[in-house]
Amino acid sequence: MNFYDREQETEKLRKIASSSNENAQMTFVVGRRRIGKTMLLLKALPQENTLYFFVARKSEDLLCQDFISEIQRKLNVPVLGNVNRFADVFNFLMQVSVSRQFNLVIDEFQEFYNVNNSVYGEMQHYWDVNKEKSKINLVLCGSINSLMHKIFENSKEPLFGRATAKITVKPFRIDVIKAILKDHNPQYTNEDLLALYLFTGGVAKYIQLLIDNHATTFEKMVDFIICEDSRFIDEGKNMLIEEFGKDYATYFSILSYISSGKNTRSEIEAEIGGEIGGYLTKLERDYGLITKEQPILSKSTTKNMRYGVADNFLTFWFRFIYKYGYYIESANFNDLKDIVKRDYATFSGHILERYFRQQLRESQQFSRIGSYWDRKGTHEMDLIAIDDNKKQILFAEVKRNEEHIRYNTLKEKAEYFLSLNPKLKRYKKEYKGLSLKDM
Repeated sequence: MNFYDREQETEKLRKIASSSNENAQMTFVVGRRRIGKTMLLLKALPQENTLYFFVARKSEDLLCQDFISEIQRKLNVPVLGNVNRFADVFNFLMQVSVSRQFNLVIDEFQEFYNVNNSVYGEMQHYWDVNKEKSKINLVLCGSINSLMHKIFENSKEPLFGRATAKITVKPFRIDVIKAILKDHNPQYTNEDLLALYLFTGGVAKYIQLLIDNHATTFEKMVDFIICEDSRFIDEGKNMLIEEFGKDYATYFSILSYISSGKNTRSEIEAEIGGEIGGYLTKLERDYGLITKEQPILSKSTTKNMRYGVADNFLTFWFRFIYKYGYYIESANFNDLKDIVKRDYATFSGHILERYFRQQLRESQQFSRIGSYWDRKGTHEMDLIAIDDNKKQILFAEVKRNEEHIRYNTLKEKAEYFLSLNPKLKRYKKEYKGLSLKDM
């Protein structure tokens, strides 16, 4: 698959690299696993002037040997002595950068916690001593969300406040997903588009796996994802066990219940059989894995909250692969495929709502976008978008099948919502039914 999108991130990285000719730059790059951070950095920065260090899980001495080889190959400078501490490698590079500009990319930077966590304090020392005269463009990249934020945004950590820029690599926008699918399946249907959005959430590596294996229709995607030796089967576990540590089983259970439609704290606690407030807070704030939503325009103090798994792929993975793991253990992939196809219409209806909400956000035409529901569940609306500048409001009902949309009911619910928010009554109102055909 070709390299798509990332124009803004590429431009920003190149501007930062240019700035390092005058002042040392330290950028930290974050984003979930498989999002395409490494490929972005290698494409954006010139190879002949870029050192690429990958922090693998091996001894510091072996890592230093790898790094020294890269220095000698790219910079053509001698590294004296038997160097077995990364601090010495970094100090050497900071001194070299006084007389010449180059880029240093350190990938999986958070892995130094497992190699030698004193590295961060030592880097801070050599950075502070040399940065005023240095021309280095230091790019620190990682995929363990909680650790990267701890390293750079926790005031107790040595590198806090040192970074000069931050780049968050996000999933592809909807227009990019469409372009990729069109390039590889010009006759794609909206069902195929929804499936690609649902299974990948715009994550570059997942899309690449499907595209490179010609899985560009709903049926082919299911067959490729649910099969023996599929890269997708263990992906959720591989992504998250390291994030969660010894408490992973509880976190997995919570994510599984949310993915299955248990979206209030009381519902989840009833299933878990205990208090989960602390877990929910960490999932939202530290790991960025769940969203906490309240009815649009509700007071911030409301307890009428719903939770969702923020990532499309993980929503699917917990709903089907984790939940029905016993089919995988018995290598019964055909029955698991049947379950996915059986429940897909209902499950994908929720993802279709997410699709249209993201589409509205990316249009940048509205100041507030959300849903509405009351505690009794009698006045629920899938999508409300408000443009306070132009004094417009959109009420929308989302169904896979347009024949199931009830405009009269939508208008009745909208009138109830407007009665609670009378200032919006003078806004221009629009009522829409959104279905697969509108994707």
